[in-house]
Amino acid sequence: MPAFHRPRSVPEALAVLEGAPGLRIVAGGTDVYPMLGASAARTPLLDLTGIDALRGVTLTGAGLRIGALASWTDVQRTDLPPAYVALQQAGREVGSPQIQNAGTVAGNICNASPAADGTVALMALDATVEVAGPGGTRRMLLAEFVTGVRRVALRPGEFVVAVHVPPVAGRSAFLKLGARRYLVISIAMVAARVECAADGSIVRAAVAVGACSPVAQRLPALEARLAGLTRAELASALRPEDFAPLAPISDVRADDAYRRAAVPVLVRRCLERCLED
Repeated sequence: MPAFHRPRSVPEALAVLEGAPGLRIVAGGTDVYPMLGASAARTPLLDLTGIDALRGVTLTGAGLRIGALASWTDVQRTDLPPAYVALQQAGREVGSPQIQNAGTVAGNICNASPAADGTVALMALDATVEVAGPGGTRRMLLAEFVTGVRRVALRPGEFVVAVHVPPVAGRSAFLKLGARRYLVISIAMVAARVECAADGSIVRAAVAVGACSPVAQRLPALEARLAGLTRAELASALRPEDFAPLAPISDVRADDAYRRAAVPVLVRRCLERCLED
């Protein structure tokens, strides 16, 4: 019978991990159990669901805190300002309602899939990841936390305790392209956030693209050039070199050429949604 631990506090969980660093960490389980398959019955597990301190979604003057056990449904049911809407829109694209009820935002990040809907939205919102470990807690940008396909920057004995989004202004949006409307893995996806001046021109923009490289990417050159533009100028503002950092692959969902052609369209539409009255 494999080991199964369900600690009641973060210190207790850290102590368990120190004694058994090979434990597989489980929160919602919507990614872990399908990945383990038949070996799930033989895998030693550390179940975080007994730690109440990891629950909840809270919005304060310091920004948005998403506990490691907060589900996508929790995020959708939280009253959030327009700047955070991209995250709620991404949550509605994560599997079915049953998956959204169980699956956690932190787990979506830790799974580190190139097509993780949550990573793209959070990256456009400048999210950071809070990690607890033997040396205490530390934070890092999400872009630094996800290091590759199924790889994250967790050291031995560490686990994620929360995701933080700083106070942001403006509006955000998320768009996903798939082979069908629901229950589909992305061909490509885009999240954007835009702050505007009184005349409607863009003051600041953030654009992130997912499922088109091993890790979701921001497009800083495009973000810088969008400053000062209006909605009417968006179509002519997008240039092929803006998307050069992307490295889409060909797979069963689409070939690389299709992804490269689709991304500029998604970016333009996502930005236009941010600029709607």
